[in-house]
Amino acid sequence: MKIFITGASGMVGRNIVEHPLMAKHSLLTPNSKELNLLDSSAVSHYVEANQPDMIIHCAGKVGGIQANIAEPVDFLVHNIDIGRNVIMAAKSSGVKQLINMSSSCMYPRAAQNPLAEELILQGELEPTNEGYAIAKIMATRLCEYITREDATYHYKTVIPCNLYGRYDKFDPKHSHMLPAVIKKIHEAKEANKMEIDIWGDGTARREFMYAGDLADFIVYAIEKFEKMPQNINVGLGHDYTINEYYEAIAKVIGYKGKFVHDLSKPVGMKQKLIDDTKLKMFGWKYQTSLESGIEKTYAYYNKEVVK
Repeated sequence: MKIFITGASGMVGRNIVEHPLMAKHSLLTPNSKELNLLDSSAVSHYVEANQPDMIIHCAGKVGGIQANIAEPVDFLVHNIDIGRNVIMAAKSSGVKQLINMSSSCMYPRAAQNPLAEELILQGELEPTNEGYAIAKIMATRLCEYITREDATYHYKTVIPCNLYGRYDKFDPKHSHMLPAVIKKIHEAKEANKMEIDIWGDGTARREFMYAGDLADFIVYAIEKFEKMPQNINVGLGHDYTINEYYEAIAKVIGYKGKFVHDLSKPVGMKQKLIDDTKLKMFGWKYQTSLESGIEKTYAYYNKEVVK
């Protein structure tokens, strides 16, 4: 197939593009200089001119808790505009298959874990990333509405848990927790710093999946797209505490110092674990263990970031 992948230079997009089984497809992977996804007419023209068989929409403004708190306007408006532009360009050009990449942050903050797909819009969102979540909900619902209006359009949404891996951002102001902690512990070891702070008490639970596994899922989903549910969670089906992530990363890096909790800092939701019932029924399971994923990510960090 001819597949247009938005956000192909980001972590998720690059892992998908580099998956060995994607080589059999013809991939359209324009960068932001070649195609500004915030420009609706440019996106419409690109899709109309190239007529892809499928679009995998991975692009968006992403970041961790600090970035979301500092820039809620951009996280809301940029992601709404990008999602709308890509999805509506696909519809107007007659592209029948689209995979919309969403996020588990669009589930209600007080929802019972594990988080089932049916819980979308069933409660108040987590304030620390509400703008991003609203944008993701909009794109998810838009895909549902298009499919509802015309069953020949298969616009489906993948809802990954938190991700990490090669091509991740390692800047604490913009990255998610796990890559930020890799950088933090690496630098502490290099500086012989014997104490590291953890935001909150470290008991909040998070589910992090290696990004290469999400790429595996996308390849699997392309082959079985008709059977894929309208909205599907993709993750491990189990989680770890923040303290356990720090300990696992410290073990891989070889850091021997101690951790101190800063109870004045925000921690976000206490737990965010996806319900993997539909994922199991669809027949897919992750392959990379936490230790193996951290080892691969740390190797990438040393080779490409630290240099």
